[in-house]
Amino acid sequence: MFEKLFILVKNNAGRAIIDNPLIPEQLHEAAINDASSSIIEVLKSQMESGKLKDLVKYFQFSGIYNNPLISGAVNKFANKLNNFYGMEPVAALATANTLIPPVMQELIQQSKSEQNKDFALNSMLSKLNGNKANMGMLLNQMAL
Repeated sequence: MFEKLFILVKNNAGRAIIDNPLIPEQLHEAAINDASSSIIEVLKSQMESGKLKDLVKYFQFSGIYNNPLISGAVNKFANKLNNFYGMEPVAALATANTLIPPVMQELIQQSKSEQNKDFALNSMLSKLNGNKANMGMLLNQMAL
């Protein structure tokens, strides 16, 4: 799943990273990796803080654009761009806002697709928790 998320980010990285003169070409892959890890960190944090139900709702109701998960991932990636790539905060936030929301929206769509089992919600949640629990059973118990 994590490799597929990297590919999903890479496929959406054109304007935000690849065509961005503030990110040198030799750092494109690192920036894409940082964007991917920002999304993973926010999703994992949501689970670890006991907000699994909110996380599931995010994936069920894809029209939620002003969701704290999106802003959390945007801010986390913007901080990485600022701290590790020397981008000014305003430019870093603009870059993160260009990339993260479309990736998160596509991630939602992929999680609902019958063809992409890697992004199926129970599979994704299981991988985020290190396969410590069968998330499919838990999701069924939550009757979501």
